[in-house]
Amino acid sequence: MRVYYDRDADLNLIKSKKVSIIGYGSQGFAHANNLKESGVEEVVVGLRPGSTSTAKVEAAGLTVMDIEEAARFGDVVMMLTPDELQRQLYADVLHGSMKEGAALAFAHGLNIHFRLIEPRPDLDVFMVAPKGPGHTVRSEYQRGGGVPCLLALASDPSGNAKEIGLSYASGIGGGRAGIIETSFREEVETDLFGEQVKLIVDLMYEGGIANMRYSISNTAEYGDYTRGPRVIDEGTRERMKTILADIQNGRFTTEWMTENVAGQASFKAMRARAAEHPLEEVGERLRAMMPWITEARLVDRSKN
Repeated sequence: MRVYYDRDADLNLIKSKKVSIIGYGSQGFAHANNLKESGVEEVVVGLRPGSTSTAKVEAAGLTVMDIEEAARFGDVVMMLTPDELQRQLYADVLHGSMKEGAALAFAHGLNIHFRLIEPRPDLDVFMVAPKGPGHTVRSEYQRGGGVPCLLALASDPSGNAKEIGLSYASGIGGGRAGIIETSFREEVETDLFGEQVKLIVDLMYEGGIANMRYSISNTAEYGDYTRGPRVIDEGTRERMKTILADIQNGRFTTEWMTENVAGQASFKAMRARAAEHPLEEVGERLRAMMPWITEARLVDRSKN
């Protein structure tokens, strides 16, 4: 796992560019404001006429342009509209409006990996994908930290796409936590699978399933409705009933007490195997890049 930090990025590179943020949802809000505060003087937000986000952008001291104008303006154009809108938006507006030799950027790889968008051959195409929701990208930046970002390249006609991507990621705070080099394929597969199966437990804990679905992308919400029942199906329910029955009839307690009489040999062997699993090693490294996870932790092994 190759990880880059602010020391590996030239922030002046993105500061010298005109940057167009297309969309002002959770990520658009964070990217635009973080870049501005990192010293990128020419940041604009591209919105459709009559967008309800216009007032929010202007209140933040940012410039609003219609999307076609923003596409012509940007040396770097970051696409932060919902996945399902990007293909048509690129075909109708960006393809014909973007500067020759500009860079087209994404925060999720779906449309590029599955070739729903086929960018012009003169465009650099890269991805900077923060591994957290936009409000966390913004709040961590404001407190002097950052959210780790994934960086991937799809096209590099300028020969400078990676450096621009690193600089952009640094500008939104990613270089403070770590910029992880990956591919569009890996980002898409892990992101879609992770959102559909994990179901973002913290959001559910905070406000229920409806709260979680409000907070995730439309793509992930669709995956929840259509793939969730294939994970938790009638077979799963029947197996859960069997486990509950083991508890109710005392079978589990008898098994556990027998294990203790035998000196916990099987239990300790299972614990040792689990501790050596790659998930533990990789998870420890990733959590170290996200300090906000541990600030309010329930378990502190030095105390409890």
